[in-house]
Order: sequence, then structure tokens, then C-alpha cells
Amino acid sequence: MRKMEEKTRRRLKRKASIRKRISGTADRPRLSVYKSNRHTYVQAIDDASGRTLASASNLEKDHRDIKNVAADLARLGALIGERLKARSIETVVFDRNGAKYHGKVKVVAEGARKAGIRF
Repeated sequence: MRKMEEKTRRRLKRKASIRKRISGTADRPRLSVYKSNRHTYVQAIDDASGRTLASASNLEKDHRDIKNVAADLARLGALIGERLKARSIETVVFDRNGAKYHGKVKVVAEGARKAGIRF
């Protein structure tokens, strides 16, 4: 249990360090990726007004077939990309939420890029 607390503390420290440098606006929202053991969540957030502009997760009823493995999560990135395009948003600021940029986080980002979203 002690080791898990240390990992969580380090991730939250990285997250705070990242968040003090980046912020989302209505024109260029912050694309935040959060991954738990069972699900992955992606949100486009306008920090100026404190609103979520678009979101996607593999917890949604229509997208439960997207498994929480790196091979499937590119579809989740493409899904958020489509939803942002529908709102006429083409550029975002990427927030990896304290996680390292590899594996699941990287695959979601690449899926959004393939959908036409620029970082």
C-alpha cells in the first residue's frame, strides 16, 4: 500500500507542474486524458469558463466494446476528434494528466491527430 501512495503522490506532483503551465480556452481547449484500471476518459475543457466542451470514454453505452488496452484506444481518440470537429474545434492543448506520454495516453493522442486535431 505504501508504494501505491508514493506513485499517486508523484503523479499528482507531475500533474500540478503541468497544469500551472497550460490552460484551455474556447478556441483551443485543454484535451485531458485520464486512465483508470478499467476505463479511459478524454475531455476537452474550456478553463476560462470552466466548461467541458466534449468528452468520450469507453464507459459510454455505445462504446463499451473499446477495451482499455492500447490497441483499442486509438478509436477513443478518433471519437473525441470527431466530436471536436463537429464543434468546429481543430486545435487543442494536450494534458496527459500527470501520466507519462507512452502507451495508452500516446495512442489516444495519435487517434485524435488522425481525426484531424492539431496539438
